[in-house]
Amino acid sequence: MRGMNSDKEIVALLQLIDDPDQEVYETVSQKLLSYGTAIVPKLEALWEVSDSTLAQSRIESLIHQTFYQQLQSELLQWGKASNPSALDAALIIAKYRFPEMDREAILHQFELMRRNVWLELNSFLTPLEQINIINGILFNFFRLKGHELTEHNPNLFFVNHTVESRQGNALSIGILYLTLCEMLDVPIYAIDLPDQFILAYFDHVYSFEDMDEQNAIQRVQFFIDPANGMIFNRNDIMMYLKKNGQYDRFAELTALDSRSVIVLLLEHLATTYDNIGEPDKAIEIESLIPLIQIRQPE
Repeated sequence: MRGMNSDKEIVALLQLIDDPDQEVYETVSQKLLSYGTAIVPKLEALWEVSDSTLAQSRIESLIHQTFYQQLQSELLQWGKASNPSALDAALIIAKYRFPEMDREAILHQFELMRRNVWLELNSFLTPLEQINIINGILFNFFRLKGHELTEHNPNLFFVNHTVESRQGNALSIGILYLTLCEMLDVPIYAIDLPDQFILAYFDHVYSFEDMDEQNAIQRVQFFIDPANGMIFNRNDIMMYLKKNGQYDRFAELTALDSRSVIVLLLEHLATTYDNIGEPDKAIEIESLIPLIQIRQPE
């Protein structure tokens, strides 16, 4: 009986979508949004048969808001974990642009990458040999191609697009790289280099609780650009900082946990949307950042 009442209410609400009274529409939209993603098929069906431009525009907005609310809920839940996976968050964020993304298909492709790397790795390899294997699998076998972070293409930030098209940037490819290394016990961590996203090979695997941030940089053996696998030494990084007027910052460089990595992803994505003239999307992306910065009490 309850389901029948809900169906009747939904039908009545859908009939009011193109009501010219804005207050009526606001009430209708809030009630429709309360049904969550279950309302999307009905909205899509109505869009198909509607000949009202106003109705179609409102339906499109409602579908977007429905998926956005779901994304917010999932990202908030992700942030409650004690050691959340950056890849999991990146897949949640990807639904902003690709709401009906096939998550399992993306994870299957990622598992193929992991398995190919795992088959080549062994405990006798030097750190550089390990990274050469990872780079070979990602950039030669799977043919990932990295673009500059400054390239104004939002798709490059979405990890599903990177896996499917083999096109990404330092952040999207870097999240894949970091997750691979975490799963395979290769001591790779992201570093907070200004205006860049770069990885570092540490002397062994650490938990962030055990890592002494003040001396973290002293444990780095070399650095890696995740966009292309290029390797840098300390002098390269120090010269970069010097060029940017921040030479003294080298000793302060620290490793980033998954929350900080995802914050960087969102910040750069929001900037990109701003740069291509889509400020509303930039605002929505920025508003996701507080959701993952709220640490839950132990």
